Amino acid sequence: MKVNQKGQKKERNKNLYYSFSFFVIVFILYLVLAIFDLEKISMSLNASFYILIQISPILVVVILLMGVVNYLIKPKSVSKYLGIESGAKGWFLAIFMGILSHGPIYIWYPLLKDLRDHGMRAGLIAVFLYNRAIKIPLLPVMIFYFGLGFVIILFIYMMIASIVEGKIIEIIEHK
Repeated sequence: MKVNQKGQKKERNKNLYYSFSFFVIVFILYLVLAIFDLEKISMSLNASFYILIQISPILVVVILLMGVVNYLIKPKSVSKYLGIESGAKGWFLAIFMGILSHGPIYIWYPLLKDLRDHGMRAGLIAVFLYNRAIKIPLLPVMIFYFGLGFVIILFIYMMIASIVEGKIIEIIEHK
């Protein structure tokens, strides 16, 4: 058990080192570029701040979801519903959650990593990400332009293709 904790601590320290190094490199680049064109750096920082303001509500929701996942969901539960033993219900749950998820995709990465650390299969992560392309709020518009039959066939195809993609990911991962 101690070896595992030491390994996790080393991994955490390595990740912290890389994160800090990335921050320092970006900061130095901004300082160097500010020497040449302060106006463009100012515009870049303003754009970054605007994006941060836009995504902050979603970040808060995802951080809260991660807290709930860590508090309520035990690794056994994740393994049962999204792990190796999950079977068909895991695939359907990943499809359903992918369709229901909203917001920028990069906001979901930390939650998916957290679930992965708790035992979620890589194939189910791929299925979740693939099915994010199905947007419930846009369904009426899509039906209006393409027709109900086309939309139903497309969604069925997308769900099947996501499962095939997930299976391929799992095959590649096991090699």
